[in-house]
Amino acid sequence: MAKRTVSLLQLLLLVYGVCVPASAQICRLLGQPALPLLSAQKDINIGAIFSFHKSALLKIQPFTSKPKPTTCGSLRGFKYAQTLIFTIEEINNSTQLLPGVSLGYKIYDSCSSVSQTVLSGMSLMNGYEETLSDTSCSRPPAVHAIVGESNSSPTMALASVVGPFSLPVISHFATCACLSNRKRFPSFFRTIPSDYYQSRALAQLVKHFGWTWVGTVRSRGDYGNNGIAAFEETAKQEGICIEYSEAILSTDPKEQFLKTLEVIKKGTARVVLAFVAVGDFIPLLNVIAQHNITGIQWVGSESWITYRTFAETKEYSFLSGAVGFAIANAKLVGLREFLVNVHPDQEPKNELLKEFWETVFQCSFRSNRSGGCTGSEKLAELQNEYTDVSELRIVNKVYTAVYAIAHTLHNKSTETNYVSDFSSQVLEYMRDVRFTVKTGEEIFFDSSGDPAARYDLINWQLADDGSLQFKHVGFYDSSLSSKQCLQVIQEHMIWAGNSRQFPVSVCSESCPPGTRKAVQKGRPVCCYDCILCAEGEINNETDSSDCFPCDLEYWSNEGKDKCVLKVVEFLSYTEIMGRVLCIFSFFGVLLTAIVSFLFYLHKETPIVRANNSELSFLLLFSLSLCFLCSLTFIGRPTEWSCMLRHTAFGITFVLCISCVLGKTIVVLMAFRATLPGSNVMKWFGPLQQRLSVVSLSLIQMIICVLWLTISPPIPYMNLSYYREKIILECNLGSALGFWAVLGYTGLLSTLCFILAFLARKLPDNFNEAKFITFSMLIFCAVWITFIPAYISSPGKFTVAVQIFAILASSFGLLFCIFAPKCYIILLKPEKNTKKQMMGKSSSKTEICVENGRKRIEAKSRDF
Repeated sequence: MAKRTVSLLQLLLLVYGVCVPASAQICRLLGQPALPLLSAQKDINIGAIFSFHKSALLKIQPFTSKPKPTTCGSLRGFKYAQTLIFTIEEINNSTQLLPGVSLGYKIYDSCSSVSQTVLSGMSLMNGYEETLSDTSCSRPPAVHAIVGESNSSPTMALASVVGPFSLPVISHFATCACLSNRKRFPSFFRTIPSDYYQSRALAQLVKHFGWTWVGTVRSRGDYGNNGIAAFEETAKQEGICIEYSEAILSTDPKEQFLKTLEVIKKGTARVVLAFVAVGDFIPLLNVIAQHNITGIQWVGSESWITYRTFAETKEYSFLSGAVGFAIANAKLVGLREFLVNVHPDQEPKNELLKEFWETVFQCSFRSNRSGGCTGSEKLAELQNEYTDVSELRIVNKVYTAVYAIAHTLHNKSTETNYVSDFSSQVLEYMRDVRFTVKTGEEIFFDSSGDPAARYDLINWQLADDGSLQFKHVGFYDSSLSSKQCLQVIQEHMIWAGNSRQFPVSVCSESCPPGTRKAVQKGRPVCCYDCILCAEGEINNETDSSDCFPCDLEYWSNEGKDKCVLKVVEFLSYTEIMGRVLCIFSFFGVLLTAIVSFLFYLHKETPIVRANNSELSFLLLFSLSLCFLCSLTFIGRPTEWSCMLRHTAFGITFVLCISCVLGKTIVVLMAFRATLPGSNVMKWFGPLQQRLSVVSLSLIQMIICVLWLTISPPIPYMNLSYYREKIILECNLGSALGFWAVLGYTGLLSTLCFILAFLARKLPDNFNEAKFITFSMLIFCAVWITFIPAYISSPGKFTVAVQIFAILASSFGLLFCIFAPKCYIILLKPEKNTKKQMMGKSSSKTEICVENGRKRIEAKSRDF
């Protein structure tokens, strides 16, 4: 852009004037001078450049040629010019602002041309005399400030030309964010906010409505390119994707507009942002109207969103429901009266006034027929863009621009008391100007020459009479916080096609809580699939890209949108398995008690006495403890229950096995010492049996005490076995202690089994050893299978396996050792005699074992 500006300046210098050698003192203008269309010379003059005509080209013409006449086609430009004159007259009539000083004006026509704008700007600086002397460049500028231009590109060129000369340029409608560059445009100011803020506001508006998939159409110029660039930058931050971006220009061939229309038709975005100038938008709207394209929600920039001509054109009814930001409206008292009082007779020689009159009344001063202008027509009776004062958004910016210049001049004149000598210092004073106009708006400029960004949110709605009206449905104020800067009254809005149905424009539907977005390969980030969060992860937001893992003690619910406490699993008394095991445990205790009671009732009978009643009762007691210790494994593990369950299990079973081992040794020793005079049993009498039981049990107690002292079992939440639940179990503490307790019990069981196996072939009528063999076989089988089952069982089943092993081995001992004797006591009492206990064998030997003593009476012996 900088290179283009330099080239343009070089061309203009060639076109505008050619300097003769230094020896000459006169410069003569080449071509026709640019002349003001409206002017009034006063004490201090303000320049202005507006677009009155649709187009014009700067051409190098012969000296004798004259510019060709054109027609005034822009009522908007003429309205701006009259507003400037109205404001100047209001200031001149004021006694508080610039007292004793009159403001004048020089208004030029830019003809919507960059070159014509620059030419007009140079005329405002240097004057428009055909012959310039050597003092022409040293005198003050012809004006002290310039108001204009309306479009961004011409304004950039104008600001580039006058910037080095410190002549302030104040635009009322040039919104390009690039003009905020103080290095390139040091003397530029504006009373309308920069497109940077409008673009950000539009992006936030689109985000507010949830439109993440939009198309854009822009003017192929500084206004559209910079505006859409700022919008795209903010949109990307807000998560908005742009499906397509089309650029148009009013001078494009119709094929280009048809191509843009085809892109809009094929696009899936139902929202289109049109960041275009009015002139560029009209050809596209005409093409859309011809093809009857409806159902698109239009979002507009301030350049056209309040353009009443669009609203009043029936062919553009598809714009109904359009929404966009516009400059805040204002009411200027007395402006309409001033506008309608304009008449060609005020300046009979002014061709612009005549052109304006011919345009609005569709007549001609050159014709004396019925179509001729008489001058008696009345502007007050017209309803058009010029006479309408209901929408003074941009007009108000012309008004405030003139007041900004006046206040700057006033502030400087107050300090110097002499107005004529401070033209070169106006720029410095304008940077610090701050005032409030009659409309209540406070005007000031920031370091970039921009005012505060305030916009009205406008919605196009059909009135009861069928006309379109601009409905105020919110606002945007950049001075507020990010959460409050945009305010929308959505319930009052009408959408595309004059519908109350809220439009949806997304590439993919929103991902609900519990899911995450997975971007589709090769497509924009707004196009995605919704993937359910993994187990243990949640997402409680809509359209989130990530799922978040729950804490260790929490798990995701079914909807994957909330973390809930994990299910704590342990073998409880309230569940069926816990209840069944409790029943079997109590049943074992009850059965053991019945057997004990039965033995107590028949304690004097031979079968009870012959089986060492003292060890039998101790065995029954230990079996009761074994059944009861299984209950310690049921319920929520606590510090005490964890220590009790393992130690009680180890001690009670060792006590039980010690009793069985004692009975086995007694039987074995009694029937192995059959030779006369044998004295073996004196070493294994009642005292020795008691000591053996106590000694063997004491070893297990010592192991348990060491285990509890060094590293006792403690409650432990196992989070690793199941991800979705917590297993509440007892940590063994020292695994060595646990396996030492279990190993010692297994060692005694194995020893007991071996001894009982050796005594299995003793006389049948008094052979308890074979029952002990069966009981130990069951006991060892249960605990051998317990080890792999214990290791592989998950959660509460680990505890259930341990309880099952305790109950199975206890029932095995109880039934195998005591069931045959109970059978004889209850069902075969005739066999419970000394004779039956002695029996008959080939050796004719009567054997009687009572309380550990051996008595052998040899009746006869056959060898």
